[in-house]
Amino acid sequence: MRGFGGKVAVVTGAASGIGQALAVELARSGASLAISDIDAEGLGRTERQIKAIGAPVKADLLNVAEREQFMDYAEKVNGHFGRVNQIYNNAGITFFGDVEISRFTEIERVMDVDFWGVVNGTKAFLPYLIASGDGHVINVSSAFGVFAVPYQAAYSAAKFAVRGFTEALRQEMALAGHPVKVTTVYPGGVETSFVKNMAAAEDVGEIDLVKNFDKRAWSTSPKKAAQIILSGVRANRIRVLVGPDMKILDLVVRIIGPQYQRLFPVVARGLVPTLPDR
Repeated sequence: MRGFGGKVAVVTGAASGIGQALAVELARSGASLAISDIDAEGLGRTERQIKAIGAPVKADLLNVAEREQFMDYAEKVNGHFGRVNQIYNNAGITFFGDVEISRFTEIERVMDVDFWGVVNGTKAFLPYLIASGDGHVINVSSAFGVFAVPYQAAYSAAKFAVRGFTEALRQEMALAGHPVKVTTVYPGGVETSFVKNMAAAEDVGEIDLVKNFDKRAWSTSPKKAAQIILSGVRANRIRVLVGPDMKILDLVVRIIGPQYQRLFPVVARGLVPTLPDR
């Protein structure tokens, strides 16, 4: 793909962070935008930035975990623009807590948004992407979709699921001969409010977690992350690794394989808060 000019792109989770940066960078590149989030205030800020650039934009409140709402949304977006070329399934949440003390509802909530939200978005827009003759699905996984770490079981499960779902989808599109490209994005540390807005199980030192993560994470700015992602989309890359930390961690996992599960708990002791006594 040569560029984004004239394309219609859908971005979920566009109120802040990577989603907001993606929407703005796409607008600057000549795309028309359909943006969504559950954060009305943040979504409004993104919409104003896009309008200031002069790009067409449709902004809607959307809970990606609500399947029927997502299906209706896709139909409306396609009707509004006449076609859809790309969807960036970016919306996500995270949760901190070990499996022993985490509630089923807390784990289910993460899966509903981070995995089923991606499935809902892909399924809702896939017919329109195929019909466009030039479709592209971009699903955002995570570093924790490449390796798992303690106290992030729910988040890792969702992001590993996104990885598997997207890799299978890519092969299915090729086998069917559909004009739809598929890319999986793996962000490392990105300077966003994502960690600050993290939910935590009861009695977990959430404040300590945020301080430690913000202090030690090798972070990439949202704008730089968006530029890396769009460069990968333009080049039709299968995988896009965002940030130097992500590249290093991916290499480590490739080299040592499952043995990373022996190494990471040692590293994690310096990054996570003290858990309650049992």
